[in-house]
Amino acid sequence: MKYAIGVDIGGTGTKLGVVDEKGNVLKHHEFKTTDYKDFPTYVDGLVEAITMLTSSTEGECQGVGIGAPNGNYYSGRIEFAPNLPFGDGAPIVDALKEKLGYNIVCLSNDANAAAIGEKIYGGGRNLNHFILITLGTGLGSGIICDGKIVLGEDGNAGELGHVCAVPNGRICGCGKRGCLEAYASATGIKRTFMEMVAKYNGDSIIANTPWDKLDARVVEDAAKQGDKAAIETYNVTGAILGRCLADFVHFSRPSAIFLFGGPVKSGEMILEPTRIAMEKNLMPVFKGKIRVLASELPLGDAAILGASAMVWDAIAK
Repeated sequence: MKYAIGVDIGGTGTKLGVVDEKGNVLKHHEFKTTDYKDFPTYVDGLVEAITMLTSSTEGECQGVGIGAPNGNYYSGRIEFAPNLPFGDGAPIVDALKEKLGYNIVCLSNDANAAAIGEKIYGGGRNLNHFILITLGTGLGSGIICDGKIVLGEDGNAGELGHVCAVPNGRICGCGKRGCLEAYASATGIKRTFMEMVAKYNGDSIIANTPWDKLDARVVEDAAKQGDKAAIETYNVTGAILGRCLADFVHFSRPSAIFLFGGPVKSGEMILEPTRIAMEKNLMPVFKGKIRVLASELPLGDAAILGASAMVWDAIAK
């Protein structure tokens, strides 16, 4: 059996998977990105994890595909990732080639990798024009246009999470103010919830939930119970996200926009206000033509599948 290793590097955790040629994730492993304070020690931890997977899997590993924030396809470096402790340039492709000995080690933006996974295995299988938005610690995006991932001149195209959603708004991890990521990421949604609790003078059944215990599932459960602060959190988030999605439609005209990540588990609570706001802000020529959908990929496997697909693509070339 031939297989590839797919790696999804996130600001909180790193997930790995053994993926066969048909897109079946045969094994999983994960560890905390935050356990490593610099790039060299992180690479050692990643190599250990990959070696553990390959040594326990029958067959031949064809290579490693990596999806990471600010992962540059062309340079093989993770560059200025605001949510990772790697500094201004982490040469992860060269480091893994040296330590593992594989000829094929591919890197791309984590959201680009997820978009490739959506294209090959998910709701984008028959689509040549779509956008995938990932809602996690940050907010990433992958743009498929004419059937290909949009990379741009230096591999860093498609940073939709850092468009200005609210002028002079919240400070984002990138240093700018008002980025979409600061409002529609999982972290941004938590911040919005706290603002809504203040708006309603603490009237929320989860008002006293500690910050480290507050996540999308907790807010979702509260909203389902009629909690005003939680419901308004989804409405505010959807209004901001939908308005930005309209702008994205205007420049790339996708046939669909897929949302992926923990907050999307809430289903129509986030999707409906997002659709309404998008339609409200679209030019007439685009109204009623673009679908906003939840990703069809398993929550934990989208980026892993997309990352591993880069290995098969490299072999085909």
